[in-house]
Amino acid sequence: MWVPDPNPPFYTNKTCHSIEEHQNCMENGRPDSGYVYWRWTPRDCALPKFNPVKFLWMMKNKSMAFIGDSISRNHVQSLLCILTQVEKAVSVYHDKEYKSRTWYFPSSEFTLSVIWSPFLLKSTIFENKEGVASDIPKLHLDELDPVWVDRYKDFDYVEIGGGKWFFKNAIYYENNTIVGCHNCPQQNLTKLDFTYAYRKAIRSTLKFITSPKHKAIAFFRTCTPDHFENGEWNTGGYCNRTVPYKEGEIDLIDVDMAMRKIELEEFVKAAASEKNSVLRLFDTTHLSLLRPDGHPGPYRKPHPFSGKDKNKKVQLDCLHWCLPGPIDAWNDLMMDMLLHE
Repeated sequence: MWVPDPNPPFYTNKTCHSIEEHQNCMENGRPDSGYVYWRWTPRDCALPKFNPVKFLWMMKNKSMAFIGDSISRNHVQSLLCILTQVEKAVSVYHDKEYKSRTWYFPSSEFTLSVIWSPFLLKSTIFENKEGVASDIPKLHLDELDPVWVDRYKDFDYVEIGGGKWFFKNAIYYENNTIVGCHNCPQQNLTKLDFTYAYRKAIRSTLKFITSPKHKAIAFFRTCTPDHFENGEWNTGGYCNRTVPYKEGEIDLIDVDMAMRKIELEEFVKAAASEKNSVLRLFDTTHLSLLRPDGHPGPYRKPHPFSGKDKNKKVQLDCLHWCLPGPIDAWNDLMMDMLLHE
């Protein structure tokens, strides 16, 4: 459960300079700050707070990568904000759009990376920087994305996971041949549900991770629910709650339940078959479900209700997390799992 915590967060928008604009709720003018004064406390478990000094010591001469979509990038920014309170990180790589990046911590020679691969599978995505699509994504269900696969051998630890991108309309390929399409009725193609593609992606990903050729400790992250109410992001949905849900007050919606079912089924199969004991379940779904208050909402842009744009329709974000915010608790969990290796 989430319990009130009077202690201030590790960082603020003033002490961490690597928060992306659309997660910088304080800087963007969110008027309340109560969402940072909560702490995740698992039942019958004394979960210690993340210790950045100890973490950097544990990661001496090691490398860690966060692989996946924008939730992975959200998480790595949280970790980066905490770590840079004790040591400045050196940016050593970024792709053209700054979606994949690498930082280096000199004192511990620790390398931290985020790799943008929203489907985990080989795909062609037709979106600009604002996320506006000019065509339907093309997704190869029988091929993992070489963007992360080709670099996997370089890492000691990875956190990897998929999610909401599979809800998008997409044309599905197998053996370089179209086998169907999700949510594109205008196409004269076989209709396939997103669960078909998601199971293929998770099964292939976990099979690759547990292959004898790959020794990295892998934290498989479960799906992250959004908290849009009375609509979706593009149909008037909003998230204006200011406190967490209580236990039992909310359940996963159908699509999230379907996604989580696939994740747990495929994880159990992969864990039962592996011999290297490299796979860990990084289950953040429930603790995230209870935090409708932790999203940017309208504050993904600076001061959305002032100036010349005050009457303009504002796009809301009820999926990603404010920084600082609930996603910082994910680092407590990760640290605890590392300590028990």
